[in-house]
Amino acid sequence: MTLPSALAEPAPGSNAELDVLDDPVEQRAFTRFIDGQEGRLAESAFLVSGMYCAACAGTIEAALQQVDGVLDAQVNAAGQRAQVRWDPSRTRVSELVRAVRGAGYDAVPDAAAPARELRRRERRQALWRLFVASFCAMQVMMFATPSYVASGNQIEPDLRQLLNWGCWLVSLPVLLFSAGPMLRNAWHAVRARRISMDVPVALGLLVTFVASSGATFDPQGVFGHEVYFDSFTMFISFLLAGRFLEMTARHRAAEALEQSLAGMPETALRLRADGEVERVSVQRLQPGDRVRVPLGAAFPADGRLEVGTTQADESLLSGESVPVLHRPGDELVGGSVNLGGPVVMRVERVGADTRYQAIVTMMRDALSQRPALARWADAWAGPFLWVVLLLALGAAAVWSVIDPDRALWVMVSVLIVTCPCALSLAAPSALVAATGALARRGVMVQRLDALESLARIDCLFMDKTGTLTEDRPQWVSTERLAGDGAEVQAQQAALALARWSSHPLAQALASDPRAVGSAEAFAWSGVREEVGQGLQAMDPMGQVWRLGSRAWVLAEATAPAQGQEVCFGPVGRVEWRFGFEERLRPDAREAVRALQAGGVKVALLSGDDPARALSVGTALGLDMARGGASPADKLAAVSQAQAAGQVCGMVGDGVNDAPVLARADVSFAMGHGALVSRVHADAVVSSNRLADLVAARALSQKAIGIVRQNLIWAAIYNAACIPLALAGYLPPWAAGLGMALSSLLVVGNSLRLAR
Repeated sequence: MTLPSALAEPAPGSNAELDVLDDPVEQRAFTRFIDGQEGRLAESAFLVSGMYCAACAGTIEAALQQVDGVLDAQVNAAGQRAQVRWDPSRTRVSELVRAVRGAGYDAVPDAAAPARELRRRERRQALWRLFVASFCAMQVMMFATPSYVASGNQIEPDLRQLLNWGCWLVSLPVLLFSAGPMLRNAWHAVRARRISMDVPVALGLLVTFVASSGATFDPQGVFGHEVYFDSFTMFISFLLAGRFLEMTARHRAAEALEQSLAGMPETALRLRADGEVERVSVQRLQPGDRVRVPLGAAFPADGRLEVGTTQADESLLSGESVPVLHRPGDELVGGSVNLGGPVVMRVERVGADTRYQAIVTMMRDALSQRPALARWADAWAGPFLWVVLLLALGAAAVWSVIDPDRALWVMVSVLIVTCPCALSLAAPSALVAATGALARRGVMVQRLDALESLARIDCLFMDKTGTLTEDRPQWVSTERLAGDGAEVQAQQAALALARWSSHPLAQALASDPRAVGSAEAFAWSGVREEVGQGLQAMDPMGQVWRLGSRAWVLAEATAPAQGQEVCFGPVGRVEWRFGFEERLRPDAREAVRALQAGGVKVALLSGDDPARALSVGTALGLDMARGGASPADKLAAVSQAQAAGQVCGMVGDGVNDAPVLARADVSFAMGHGALVSRVHADAVVSSNRLADLVAARALSQKAIGIVRQNLIWAAIYNAACIPLALAGYLPPWAAGLGMALSSLLVVGNSLRLAR
């Protein structure tokens, strides 16, 4: 039965399927737009399938850069991701995907649904290719067994010829179907005048098949009478089995990371002006929309709670599974899960502006990068492959003199066993696995090279407020200075007014348990906030009150503050004083001790009062504590330490920390910090836990150790196997098994970091 054309789904890869990607609304899920010197530019993230080595990444990059309008393309073979910067006025997303497919690979937008479909399709194809190769290899071995066990002339020449024909016929599906991707990738690399891992493999396969075919149809010809169809099919089976296991490991890591970031729903229940509810795509939400969020559903955007009280699971952002209580007016984070009951929220930020999307973007950028260690391995892989080709030709020439019958398969063994897949995967597989593990802890790495610097760090500078101490001070005292409280219950009124401000001291008042119910009990009107001073509002009796600094309430510019305080009263008179103290983060002492025990010098650089900075430094046992430091002072301190040969790190959260975060060898911004500080940092501690910073250093050291293990293994493998292949002790099927197991060992060793 044929579906009507209006209902029929487009075939995979069709123009209709690709044209959907050019819809600006759909592009929000995988594209961000930036303003550059050449106008408005776009950066799109893709998942790429069919890659097996770092050289494949170079082939794809070259194909993308040939598209008119593509300004930059970065492809990470280990993460199988591509990051493309392009000019929307000159090209389209569909053209980018067509370029990747034209190079012999496949690409889909880096969003959850198409990524899952791509993995399913890639796994299914890999299984079929492996099944065909393995099944045919068994049949070839059955045909070849009589030739191995028979001696002398026990098998008639015509029967031996018939068996060889059977081997040739059964080997055809293996060559054309199972080995098809390798041959195509090698051809595309040669056309692009590049050399990839598949080039020597494909050359070895073709030489083996052609020589064996010549021996089958013309036993007296130049290729002799020996056939190698059994080695040919067994090699492809072993290679595909190794690549299938490697692909499974990559998919498992990708799925684990995807699950940790897959918090945003695909649809939302939007309230229309007439009160009716309509289900829309989250891509259609706009700031100002009111959305109903059922129990157990995820908040579809960033916004504020309007109706209802609930708890939210914000582990996606913080790594902390303890639910967070939210009341009307509180900020809600897209991707967190509603655990309390049905509520209504007002949307404030959507799409790329949400905190969830910022985390996803950070992870995409990190996974699309090629770290320095990987670039070093890639730089050596190309020349190494040329050396492999020369070694193979040289071995064939030497063995053609020593033993012409063995020259062919010695050359093939050399071509196969020396494929540097393990070398190219050594660094990126480990660093990508470590990045995924850190993401699940609430540390979002934006630059993979930062892990190498973090492992070598020996001096860490830290900001005070919001980093070593809580971003909100603790309300510790309440003092009644004047007034009789007859007109209003002043303390509760102050708490209700504090909810109108985002200042840390006001938020400390508003979030205190003593503030429960105050917002509903007092209806302030005409509320306005004076930046740096405080709030002013009118009570139901028409009297004007102020909450803020002592000078603001007294309307006297010279009135000095008495410590950390918030004053409250009618204009011109302070009736209440609320005192505050800084609170150290619960894990600050343990984190500092752990860092110092690991040989890291921990120093405090703060712009706050020197006495407070010294007090915090003394309480934590820091190596140095300096207060009153301007951004230039912080920058100078880090530069001086770097000039002395130290590898310096910086942890901060404020706008004034951005320059020093950019200058440090490795930098961390706290998740609640200013946007500019998060942009300049190498990683964002979205969990706001200093213990995770210690864990990140430990994991980075382990990751660099595993990279070294992988590189050592790759060197040992090649040093041992190349002489064996040159000496003729390694048949092609054993060479294929060794190469597959070598790559699998590297990937498996790296995946230990993901646990």
